[in-house]
Amino acid sequence: MKKKITTVSAVKAGRKIAAVSVIAALGIGATACGSADSAGGSAIQAQAKNNEAAQQASGDEGAQQADGVTKITVAHTQAYKPYDFINENGESDGYEVAVLKAVDELLPQYEFEYVGTTDDDLLIGIESGKYDVGTKGVWWTKERSEKFVFPKHYIGTSIIGIAIRSEDADQIKDLESFAAYSGNLVPIGAQNAQYTIVDNYNKKHPEQPINLVAGDQFEAADAYQWVLEGRYDAYINIKTSFDANVLAEDGEYHDFVDKLTYIDYEGIPTWPLFASGNQALADAYDEAWEKLQADGTLEKLQQEYFGYSLFDYVPEGYQIGDDL
Repeated sequence: MKKKITTVSAVKAGRKIAAVSVIAALGIGATACGSADSAGGSAIQAQAKNNEAAQQASGDEGAQQADGVTKITVAHTQAYKPYDFINENGESDGYEVAVLKAVDELLPQYEFEYVGTTDDDLLIGIESGKYDVGTKGVWWTKERSEKFVFPKHYIGTSIIGIAIRSEDADQIKDLESFAAYSGNLVPIGAQNAQYTIVDNYNKKHPEQPINLVAGDQFEAADAYQWVLEGRYDAYINIKTSFDANVLAEDGEYHDFVDKLTYIDYEGIPTWPLFASGNQALADAYDEAWEKLQADGTLEKLQQEYFGYSLFDYVPEGYQIGDDL
């Protein structure tokens, strides 16, 4: 299920020192970003239009400095490891942050400064023009594409799959064998993007669908316990969440490590969001991305932060907007 990635030669660019991290309010970043976002209100929308008009009138993106370098403010969430977080030294860190720092190194016309903030402030801040770019493990949605500029190339991947009882691992190898086994899945909130993913799976496999039921919010511990008790046979979850909470020795649910097994299903691309009017910046990001893909930097960073290749999980031939 590997995605074929075509690389494009990028123009040589000078290197420069990445900007020092700037820490904002101490909010906790939300996880994997599949649900739809609420609008920032009429005042924020009006402000966003004013910012866009000002940018178009001046021909600049971000704050133009005397030396001709444009300062770009990059917002990121603070506790979504290993994607975006503030490390023990108080610095902006994480895979997506590291990619953007590598992009910045290839763009002498820009200087990126990083701001750790809350999930909500990040989205509202980009929409209002407070931030030029934001990253938080964002999935593409039609609603977001109407508010923000998406680049051509995604930055990472959010891998989803199912947690099952380890005793069933010889019978359940993937979603198809799970559907054949029972298809008895822990309910998913109807507004959760994972609900849509299972629904799309069922549309592709009408002969043997998974039992998809809309449910209320609950704690992950409840879902894991329901699976272990036999109430359900699988819980769909994000791989990094399972790794951090079950596999990690300090994980909250590490007591379940010998009782639960995780099976990967698919990688959902994650994207940096650019403020309206920042198309030229998004284009510059794409050029730098192609260079970093070609020289192996993206693969190196994926191995450093995850220990595996994120892009391998994206369906071959994926195009932005495709159902997953």
